[in-house]
Amino acid sequence: MATGATSIWATARLVAAKDLRVERRSRVVVNQVLPFAALVMVLFAFALDADAVLERTAPGLVWLGTIFSLLIVVQRSFAIETADGALDALRVAGVSPPGIFLGKSIALAVQLFVLEVLLVLLAIVLYESELDAAGAVLLVTTLVPATTGLAFVGTLYGGLAAGTRGRETLLPLLLFPVVAPVLIGATRATEAALGAGGAATDEGWPWVGMLVIFAALFGVGGTLAFGPLVEE
Repeated sequence: MATGATSIWATARLVAAKDLRVERRSRVVVNQVLPFAALVMVLFAFALDADAVLERTAPGLVWLGTIFSLLIVVQRSFAIETADGALDALRVAGVSPPGIFLGKSIALAVQLFVLEVLLVLLAIVLYESELDAAGAVLLVTTLVPATTGLAFVGTLYGGLAAGTRGRETLLPLLLFPVVAPVLIGATRATEAALGAGGAATDEGWPWVGMLVIFAALFGVGGTLAFGPLVEE
């Protein structure tokens, strides 16, 4: 049992390192995804040209930008794997599917976390949101389970859609309904962290609990289901 767990985590580390190395060399997140997300925030700032409205909607816009960017990152991650048959080769070689799932999820979570930090900073600058010490603690705590949950869902459904025709349009249809709880919970918790709409910091912690449960469910479910889903 310990040997199996060790093998899974060793595979996860290798896959995560490989994905992050590919990103470091290609700089797709830095050169394309980050500018796209920043542009979304700027466009919303022009569209909602009212300080009160911008301050109230800033948390939701941060997470909408994150989810839109999630699609780009997931599609690129699995496009690389399927273009040269790397995913099939790993499966034929007997590499642990749970290890592949966890490794790709870790790499995706790292990229999303960087993106979210940028979007929060833009929200504070563009939308004049305020963040005190208690809010900062809540915000960081919110980012961890929300990012983890999005990474698990993105990896699971990215793997499911990878081998199908029309995966570019299929993935959003699969992904958006499932990540709705993250969008709602993370937005409410971020509202409390930033004090948007007069929300108190304490109001955000129950939503963090929901995000933790969501991430745990998809972490366990994805680890168990990734292998059979990819094989089909």
